[in-house]
Amino acid sequence: MRIKTFYGTSENAVKAQIWIAVSVYLLIAIMKKRLNIEASLYTILQVLSVTIFERMLLLQVLAKEEYTTSVDKNCNQLLLFS
Repeated sequence: MRIKTFYGTSENAVKAQIWIAVSVYLLIAIMKKRLNIEASLYTILQVLSVTIFERMLLLQVLAKEEYTTSVDKNCNQLLLFS
């Protein structure tokens, strides 16, 4: 749980931000346990921070997939160096 900066200066604002951080951490821990996700809590939080506004299923976002690129020999792209 990392809180880099506090956005409010009052005691109530700081307490609210700490409680929100604890709540998010616990929700992610519960999700990890119920969905049997192998990734660490830190990894899950990083993935969710990147994909927060995308409409995708959580299991789809957190699934391990190997991304490979295939080279098409009939492509029309020119070579920069030959």
